[in-house]
Amino acid sequence: MRKITLIKGVLLASLLCMFSAACSKEQTIKIGFSIPLTGDSPKIGEGAKYSGELIKKAINEAGGLEVKGKKYLLDFIYVDNELKPESAVQAGLRLIEQDKVLAIVGPCGSGRAIPGGQVANENRTPMVSPWATNPAVTLNRPYVFRACILDPVQAPAAVKFAQKEFPSITTAAILYNMEDDYSKGLAGYFRDNWEKMGGTITNFESFGQKDQDFAVQLTRIINSGAELLYLPDYYNHVALIVSQANDLGWGDKPVLGSDSWGSADLWSLSKGLVKGYYFTTHYAAAGAVGSTKEFIDAYKAAYGYVPDDVAALTYDSVNIILEAIKNAGITGDLTKDREAIKNTIAAMKDFPGITGTMTFDANGDPAKPAVVVKVNDAGEFEYVTSL
Repeated sequence: MRKITLIKGVLLASLLCMFSAACSKEQTIKIGFSIPLTGDSPKIGEGAKYSGELIKKAINEAGGLEVKGKKYLLDFIYVDNELKPESAVQAGLRLIEQDKVLAIVGPCGSGRAIPGGQVANENRTPMVSPWATNPAVTLNRPYVFRACILDPVQAPAAVKFAQKEFPSITTAAILYNMEDDYSKGLAGYFRDNWEKMGGTITNFESFGQKDQDFAVQLTRIINSGAELLYLPDYYNHVALIVSQANDLGWGDKPVLGSDSWGSADLWSLSKGLVKGYYFTTHYAAAGAVGSTKEFIDAYKAAYGYVPDDVAALTYDSVNIILEAIKNAGITGDLTKDREAIKNTIAAMKDFPGITGTMTFDANGDPAKPAVVVKVNDAGEFEYVTSL
């Protein structure tokens, strides 16, 4: 009799555990992040993860995300894509098939977001890339969205700003990463728009992802008499390039960059040599107000430094997905819920992001202006204008 009672107790405990686990799973919203936590630019992944944690902590401490009168805790799963295309594919498949997330944030960077977006679209899983500006990321992919401006917006804005800020300059040189879709694409857009506006490109120079020495390209650029240097490159490469350009005698001629400059590590890695340079981006931390300032203050209090544009765009990307979940509701059928979230994001109008108000077009791209910032004497990214 005692043995039977014991068995009954064990079975009851097992059933309770199973029921509890099912309830716990039912009450949790799983969102995946495909971000570079290692590789050449780990600061990108760090900023993305920190913004995710900031949101998750605030919502979970308040009891969870309210969806149609019911509260769900957030479970964010961070997978390292190592800043590699093949790893982005593997990360996407893992999040979709193994972790069974409702949606994906990232990848950041077009070189990873293009293959990562293909995986998400083929598997009918909504994806919002915070920081991938190549048009191919979302083109003909109804499940893929982005929170940032596109290269065909950013490059003409950079040309327009340069020709307004430096009206006497007619010649420019470009140094880009030939192994990165983002860098290569922006270089081409800038060249075409510069020439369309009547300017001359003296040099269209390239380098490889692992290159550390740019002396040959920079010597050719300096000898050409180019008056402006355009660097659509990641901050780690920019730091090396500007240092070597300074050593080779570039002098006080202007250098113009793109949103991939916008890392908290740019100033320290370049030893301040980027002071006075301009770049196009998505938001300006220095002088921010309203909800943008609130985000910056909270992030800085939590992590000790001012968030870069990747962090800010990730903050918006996560909130876009959460807003869609709240409006679409959750049925428990993963396929139906992913579809509903995708449709809800596509129909969003005037989403109030901290990097700007967003309404998505037919390609899943937001209509937003490019922001131009200047690296000031304190190493801050100071707002100059919007184009």
